[in-house]
Amino acid sequence: MVNRLIKISKSQSLFLFGARGTGKSTLLKTLLRNSDDTLYIDLLKPAVEDTYRVDPEELARQVSGKKRYKWVVIDEVQKLPKLLDVVHNLIEENDQKFILSGSSARKLKRGAANLLAGRAFVYHLHPFTSVELGDSFDLDCALQWGLLPKVWNLQEQEDKHEFLRSYALTYLKEEIQAEQIVRILDPFRSFLEVAAQTNGKIVNFSKVARDVGVDTTTVQNYYSILEDTLVGFFLNSFHRSVRKRQHQAPKFYFFDPGVVRMLSRTLDLPLVPSTASYGELFEQFLILEIRKLAEYRRKEWEFSYLRTKDDVEIDLIIDRARRPLICVEIKSTRNIRPDDINQFMKITGDMTNIEAYCFSNDPRSKKIGHVHCLHWTEGLKELGLV
Repeated sequence: MVNRLIKISKSQSLFLFGARGTGKSTLLKTLLRNSDDTLYIDLLKPAVEDTYRVDPEELARQVSGKKRYKWVVIDEVQKLPKLLDVVHNLIEENDQKFILSGSSARKLKRGAANLLAGRAFVYHLHPFTSVELGDSFDLDCALQWGLLPKVWNLQEQEDKHEFLRSYALTYLKEEIQAEQIVRILDPFRSFLEVAAQTNGKIVNFSKVARDVGVDTTTVQNYYSILEDTLVGFFLNSFHRSVRKRQHQAPKFYFFDPGVVRMLSRTLDLPLVPSTASYGELFEQFLILEIRKLAEYRRKEWEFSYLRTKDDVEIDLIIDRARRPLICVEIKSTRNIRPDDINQFMKITGDMTNIEAYCFSNDPRSKKIGHVHCLHWTEGLKELGLV
């Protein structure tokens, strides 16, 4: 069993969010496996969901009964946002502790979840990290198939492929169609492929809209659906002015390399080192890795990228508040040379109060100009994430 890095409060009610398949239910059952004073409510079971949908107060009657529960776990709570009104009252009046897990914050943002502000901690569970997997981690496998727990535990490539295919279909049917997030599924299905094909690139909403055959506003809503269902995130453009930052187009990254390969229909294509596709997946993997570990370590960091008017780019900028900015160039090569980071050296050389790094697959640490070049695993240690 893989020990997860996430540290969850044992004394405070909490939300545990994460995309489908990240292992939320497994984690909770492991944490509470020796507890016979836990009420576990799984809203993925139709009969259970129907019970509380018809009568949300049934939860209050259970909790207020003769048996005293230390914890009440409600799995996939986004399916019944109205339950949070009852949860709120039980926290206030009974001092009952809840663990509320879900794969989407979309409904909760519009419903009673606001009533729990300050009364429940918020955590996010992600696919595996290289740190969690330790010696069993394999970079090429992670780039090709991703790091969802189920995929990682499957042995045969055919099984991995089939799981990722069914994962995409389950997402469409259960998250999107069943919850009636979009009325017509076909344009959204086309959007998923286009968005996956432009993963890690600056988003041109108008072009995506033309490719999908919908208007720009619809595409922007589609991207917000991906964010709300936790299968992707925007990486904003860097600017010291928040106002100006908001006017720059963001990049969009899916939460897992295997899922993005499935959605872009490239899962059958072999991954070849030193190719553009390999480099793009490596960049995605490392940005995801840094964000996941930073969240687990409860770092209050902000992430962004920078592209100049001359199309010179910094892959990742880490703002650590009142400390020098960290500028990161990501290269998949196994031998970093000055020519590989020439443009990065120029742009960071004109910046003040920064630290410049290149993280790559090169096992030899070196310094080229003012840039510290490290193997990516050493880079994670340098950032204090390992």
